[in-house]
Amino acid sequence: MTNIAVLGAGKIGEALLSGLIKAGRSPADLMFTERFPTRAEELVKTYGITHVDVSTAVQRADVVVIAVKPQDIEPLLDEIAPKIPNGRLVVSLCAGLPTQLFERRLPEGTAVVRVMPNTPMLVGEAMSVISGGVHAEEHHLDLVEDLLGSVGKVARVPETQQDAVTALSGSGPAYFYYLVEAMIDAGILLGIPREKAADLIVQSAVGAAAMLREGDGHPVMLREAVTSPAGTTISGLRELEKHGVRAALIDAIEAARDRSVELGKAHETDED
Repeated sequence: MTNIAVLGAGKIGEALLSGLIKAGRSPADLMFTERFPTRAEELVKTYGITHVDVSTAVQRADVVVIAVKPQDIEPLLDEIAPKIPNGRLVVSLCAGLPTQLFERRLPEGTAVVRVMPNTPMLVGEAMSVISGGVHAEEHHLDLVEDLLGSVGKVARVPETQQDAVTALSGSGPAYFYYLVEAMIDAGILLGIPREKAADLIVQSAVGAAAMLREGDGHPVMLREAVTSPAGTTISGLRELEKHGVRAALIDAIEAARDRSVELGKAHETDED
């Protein structure tokens, strides 16, 4: 069996560990690092997995999953670079950080796979997108795809598309939550109690998403099916277009893409 260490057991790290266990992987094959003792105790109690220090994690694991915030990556790489044995597969869940950063800092020939997950991993509905570095071979990508398949869907893209992916599906859930929040507020404005408005909108969102995923229709076709001539829906859509909601969403995704690029450039050197 493959031993897996997750460095950084925040929400995404915990979600991955939980998904792997639910998919049938033994807790004995998993370990994690966590700097807060109370948090570590909670995870050990909940999942029965082993809490270890960083040095132990990288030496014991076949696959090292790095799930820390991008701003914490430099000290972590300083710590693991002299300790990680050759032949380890490194999987980065860090937004905006290119595989080249890890390849430059870790032992020569280290296989690195970059992943952009999203928070629906917490409920087993993630959209994870993977890209291999220079030394990542097909079997490395297959392994990562198998691991992430336990917490949702997985797609492969060239690494040049990862900043766009980060903006689209990585940040995407936040845009949906923002729209749902606005629609609930609209329900309250129209006299519907908050709890009831939330039930109406959340179920509508779940149903619409199911139709998008399971049906054969394009979003335009599905929208048109709801839009009757001179009806209520077209009146609402006219207001959305009048206020530039479509353009605002496109601008938001471009801004998120640009920020992802900035995060990667912050770790560049003159050698890159």
